[in-house]
Amino acid sequence: MNSSDSGALRASDNHQPITSLDKLIIKVGDLLSLVFLISACIIIFEIVMRYVFNAPTIWVHETTTLLCAICFMYAGSYCLACNRHIRIGIIYDLVSDKVRHKLDIFISLFGLLYMLALSWAAYDVAQKSLFAPWGDFRMETSGSAWDPALPAIIKSALFAVVVLMLLQYLLHLIKLVTPKKGK
Repeated sequence: MNSSDSGALRASDNHQPITSLDKLIIKVGDLLSLVFLISACIIIFEIVMRYVFNAPTIWVHETTTLLCAICFMYAGSYCLACNRHIRIGIIYDLVSDKVRHKLDIFISLFGLLYMLALSWAAYDVAQKSLFAPWGDFRMETSGSAWDPALPAIIKSALFAVVVLMLLQYLLHLIKLVTPKKGK
């Protein structure tokens, strides 16, 4: 099949996991996708409570925001695990395998450096949301009538996901620069 066929696979269509960690992230992500269904059910519950029983809740909006925010953050790691990260497919598809390999190394190195900087910033944000300026453990709260510690949870989850992506990029880079057996 040549590349002019409408159903032909391009090099940028390779969406296979690269490492064992990627496979695990995909499995967890597939389970985590059910959280969107749970969020929808919670919103339906709120609609029924508000418009049928005239008894609105104070927790639904913030809870669904937390659940969806965590899923959206995890989606970055999931995308990377599925090898669906951002790259310019038209260029990637036109170059040779050797150039494509060098592009993969560049993408992984750049992603690693970016995640390193982002993890430093995310750590600072998470740390400030978990501890008072004087050092006592005190989770940042939303300030709403319910006042849960959801901002601290979201900021901590962001740090965790960024560190996970940092590890993914590191493993991808190691795999790309390690000579394959038999060569």
